[in-house]
Amino acid sequence: MSEHNEYEDAFSDTGFWSKLKQYAKTAGREVVEKALLLYYAMQEEEAPAWAKATIAGALGYFIVPLDAIADLTPAVGYADDLGVLALAIAAVTRYINDDVRTKTAAKLESWFGSDDEQSGA
Repeated sequence: MSEHNEYEDAFSDTGFWSKLKQYAKTAGREVVEKALLLYYAMQEEEAPAWAKATIAGALGYFIVPLDAIADLTPAVGYADDLGVLALAIAAVTRYINDDVRTKTAAKLESWFGSDDEQSGA
C-alpha cells in the first residue's frame, strides 16, 4: 500500500475536528485555514473522486501525529503539514469556491478572531 493511501485511510471527520480543535492555536491560523479550505472543498458535490482522495490524503497526513517533523515542536512542527496542505490546495484549487471560503472564514473568525483583530487594527 502506498503512503498516500495510508494517509487517506487515516482521515476521518472525527479525527480531523479533534486534531483541529486541540491544536488550532499551536498549528496557527495559516495551517488551520488551509486544512479548513480542504475540508470544506471535500464536502462539495462537484468535487470528483480524485480531488476528494487528494484532500483526504492531505488531511490524513495532518491528522497522523508521527510525520516528518514532530507536531509537538511549536511553529516548526507544522511546517511539513503546511507544505502538504498547500500542495493539495494547488491540486484541487478549482473546487475551493466562494461557499468553501465563506465557511472557512467563519470558522477561522470563531477560533482566532477577525483579520483586523490579528493585525491590531
